[in-house]
Amino acid sequence: MRIPLAPRAAVHSFARRAVVVGSSALLVLVPFSTSAQAEPAASSESEITQLSADELPADLVEAITRDLKISPQEYLDRASRAQELASYADDFRAERPDEFAGAWMGLDGHPVVSVTTPEAALTAARDGYRTQMAAVSSESLETSLADFNRWVTDLPREISSQIGRATVDVLNNQVVVDIANSPVGRALDLPTTLANIKVQVQSFGPVPVARGPLGGDTYITSAFPLASAPEGGISVCSFGFNAVDRGGNAVNISAGHCDPAPGRNAGVFLPNRSNIPDSLEIGRFARSEVGDLDGLDYSLIRINDAGVRAGMDRPVVRGAGGSALTVTGTAVPVAGAPICKSGQTSSFTCGVVTSERVETLLEVAPDDVRVVRGFAGTACTLKGDSGGAIVTGTLALGITSGSNSTEAPSCGEANLVLAMDGGATNLGIPIRSILDSANATSGGGFGAGLSVRAGTAEH
Repeated sequence: MRIPLAPRAAVHSFARRAVVVGSSALLVLVPFSTSAQAEPAASSESEITQLSADELPADLVEAITRDLKISPQEYLDRASRAQELASYADDFRAERPDEFAGAWMGLDGHPVVSVTTPEAALTAARDGYRTQMAAVSSESLETSLADFNRWVTDLPREISSQIGRATVDVLNNQVVVDIANSPVGRALDLPTTLANIKVQVQSFGPVPVARGPLGGDTYITSAFPLASAPEGGISVCSFGFNAVDRGGNAVNISAGHCDPAPGRNAGVFLPNRSNIPDSLEIGRFARSEVGDLDGLDYSLIRINDAGVRAGMDRPVVRGAGGSALTVTGTAVPVAGAPICKSGQTSSFTCGVVTSERVETLLEVAPDDVRVVRGFAGTACTLKGDSGGAIVTGTLALGITSGSNSTEAPSCGEANLVLAMDGGATNLGIPIRSILDSANATSGGGFGAGLSVRAGTAEH
């Protein structure tokens, strides 16, 4: 059955699944202009500090060459160019909000700026960027996305449950929405007032709320004392990026859905696998958010002295076999930028950012449905990896909130099974958005001035 589409400024002949996209197939289809000749000017952002290629862990190098099929040095170079592009795009959008339509890294590693007028294209080309013409500005797309989500949240639950993720697709200048391939989904009639929306019928289940590592060691937590926790009352997650606030408090940034009892300071323990009640407490949840004020999924764990002694004050992300990558700063998502994620199940896996802005409905309790916002990437994420640290180059990019492949036994099988539906994908929560939210909600206390711990190869 054909689903009515809202009027849009341009129609694209090929379909893709929101969030779940094959990076190679998608990026190869992007038409580039050939007007740009000069190289883009280097960014002056002090945050763009990378390790050298020979300082990367061996298992990360293996993942880069296996998944991205580029050299470690090119991985670092593309990650840096993506951050330079992000800075340029911010300034360009501020000066020309009606003419800026997005920016991304092409498959060949060159930055692209999308614009709505020939004059804007000429400006970007003179600054050294490839350009692509588009019909709709980024601000208009984001307005359409916000309007759509407001409409969805007002629907009865039996209808809204048939609507999946909504994604701003800058490459194709549209918002893409997943609708379940069900009788209710196929009969859904979108309001004609929503412009620039493309609908795709998909077979999908509930958005997973998977438990898993965040780029460090596994921890366990419970709303009950460990010795008396009922069956199923102990949750398993992993530590994310280590951080510190203005007051010197040691903090670990984890996923918000890992907090078993928001507002009750649940304990966080290093598991003693032979005697769980004897596990060492290394901190407590101090704050968590799941689709609340900022639409983010993150938590702040206040690390105690035992946790600091255990190493929770180091700027590292764990890979396979105990290897550790030193985090050298923070970054923002850029479509097409290379990324790698860590996780205890699949270790380091790599891919690219496929969308800088994704919104999806997350049911946290009966009759409690929230909108979670983040970015999408193609790095394979399995059950136990959810919440893992995501880096671009050696910069902290975000944490994994969810994935479409959590039930797969391996990345190979996940990619095989999901190949016809766009491949494996994960939803990341931008680290800088987390830091901004933590500071804004701190009241000047815990979490104020929060920053990710960063270092050099000597750490």
